[in-house]
Amino acid sequence: MMRIVSELSALRAQVSEWKRAGQRVGFVPTMGNLHAGHFSLVRLARTHVERVVASVFVNPTQFGPNEDFDRYPRTPDADASGLQSAGCDLLWLPSVQTMYPHGPEATVQVRVPAVTEVLEGAHRPGHFDGVATVVTRLFNQVQPDVAVFGRKDFQQLAVIRYLVSDLAIPVELVGADTMRETDGLAMSSRNQYLTAEQRPVAAEIHRTLQSVRAAVVAGADMAGAENEARATLERHGFAVDYVAIRRPDLTAAGPGKVGRVVVLVAARLGQTRLIDNLEFDAS
Repeated sequence: MMRIVSELSALRAQVSEWKRAGQRVGFVPTMGNLHAGHFSLVRLARTHVERVVASVFVNPTQFGPNEDFDRYPRTPDADASGLQSAGCDLLWLPSVQTMYPHGPEATVQVRVPAVTEVLEGAHRPGHFDGVATVVTRLFNQVQPDVAVFGRKDFQQLAVIRYLVSDLAIPVELVGADTMRETDGLAMSSRNQYLTAEQRPVAAEIHRTLQSVRAAVVAGADMAGAENEARATLERHGFAVDYVAIRRPDLTAAGPGKVGRVVVLVAARLGQTRLIDNLEFDAS
């Protein structure tokens, strides 16, 4: 039976008990409104450890002033039911007061340089400061041996890898493949904002990523492939923030033989902002 705790002392007592028994602890941090992609992270964590903790915390410090914090969907009962079915051992439900005892505005902040300043970081100033701050706090609270993050948020995972390496946090990071709907749309809590008319159009993002991969593998100029992808998405009604081909560390990919690359997209369809990426061998 999955335990649900909201007091830090109870969380630490349970994790300490498991560790005294020689059991490794995995961790899946989430903002709730969970779907099959989140539950797959729990199952993946289970393959690495004996015990799995998941958290649900809608983090105010990673939302900008004009973003959707207030309307971000909150479904605690469904989340708990799904996590239990996925094999989670403990659900950590901290309050804002527990996470930020001095308030979000007066909290100690963690900032990761360089990798946070491009792509999402350029379009959402301060977002990754909020992510790095809350993940550092969650790691300190849970003290996991392994933490699992989805690769759909590719830049977020890169930020957390940098954070863990630079601060020597003793946790193994596992990146999980993106879970997709049958038409290729990456699973996301924000998909539910799409209208019935927008929903099939949203799958064009994944088709466009596949087209970029095919073009680059065939020898196309990367900048040209980026521009063509942007034009394709705009023809389908998207307002594109970026289409970018980068190395896995998010540095520039070209020119010449570069090996492994990732193409990343962020675009709005109506009021819904969607992100996705596709990693592949360019040469």
